[in-house]
Amino acid sequence: MTRKLRVGVIFGGRSGEHEVSLMSASNVIGAIDKDKYEVVPIGIAHSGQWLLSGDSMKALKSGIEGSPGTPLAILPDPGSPGLIKLPEAADSGAAGPGPGRPEAIDVVFPVLHGTYGEDGTVQGLLEMANIPYVGAGVLASSVGMDKAMAKAVWQQRGLPVVDYLLILRRDWEERRDAVAREIEVKFGFPVFIKPANLGSSVGISKAHDRDELRAGMDLAVRYDRRILVEDAVDAREIECSVLGNDHPEASVPGEIVPCNEFYDYAAKYVDERSQLRIPADLRPETAAEVRRLAVEAFKAIDCAGMARVDFFVERGTDRIYLNELNTIPGFTKISMYPKLWEASGLPYGELINRLIALAIERHADKNRNETVYRSE
Repeated sequence: MTRKLRVGVIFGGRSGEHEVSLMSASNVIGAIDKDKYEVVPIGIAHSGQWLLSGDSMKALKSGIEGSPGTPLAILPDPGSPGLIKLPEAADSGAAGPGPGRPEAIDVVFPVLHGTYGEDGTVQGLLEMANIPYVGAGVLASSVGMDKAMAKAVWQQRGLPVVDYLLILRRDWEERRDAVAREIEVKFGFPVFIKPANLGSSVGISKAHDRDELRAGMDLAVRYDRRILVEDAVDAREIECSVLGNDHPEASVPGEIVPCNEFYDYAAKYVDERSQLRIPADLRPETAAEVRRLAVEAFKAIDCAGMARVDFFVERGTDRIYLNELNTIPGFTKISMYPKLWEASGLPYGELINRLIALAIERHADKNRNETVYRSE
């Protein structure tokens, strides 16, 4: 009998997107093929504590904090890959791997959105431990997470982006009036204000005048030290899913029709009036260009596994702008990433299978690299 692959699903995390991660992980754990995989649920509390939970659904519903589980860690040691029970858990007799005896996992599926999960930090730990994992590596994760850095890379590759300014939190705090004037002179109004390193529309606002600009900047700097201010283009919001490693493929594009003025957190996760139109009603040549640009954006930052690439398509001109790339997109059954693949002929369960296979393929390719220099 073939041994099941042990898949560590990591969820929660130290991020403003913690709750979104719980929703995504609940769907992944519920849909994964239990005949093929043994799920190892690993929750990360708001505090950053890692817990091996015997009842993943209970942990998800309780929000990790206060849920039953074994405190654990993954050591950055390729000689002892896997989960290690922490000494305090060992002293209490908690169930799980014993101290110094790692519990092996074959591959990790990080379902972590935002900081300390989607930004290359967890990926770096898994690289050090030499454990295969689903999704982008350290470089692509960190670049994709930082909206300003991603735009800089895409501009260097000649890919189209909306005009923007990068503002540091310290600059805003030390010279508010001068920064506000600079933004107003460059763009006028309206403008979008975004934390550079966050997703799920957390901390994002649209400013129509200087008072709203000040309020939006004050909100954004609560979440990041780097703030992106963008010209507000009158555009449709189009998204495209990408899947693959060195030869990525793009799904059919879809369109977000937000119930609010833009696709903010409430429109995404609270108010059910927002619409997803799959496939998007685009001219064939526009849809083809969106798919091409999605793959080019993915390859430009050396992404792997999966990404959802978001676009603006300007009304009246059909001019296409890259907005952002999400290396760990929302993964509920009603999220755009899996729904676009379902519309492209790849069901949710099979998508999970493909992502795990891509993780193992990418890991095997990396392990071909020699790490000891031998003179010829």
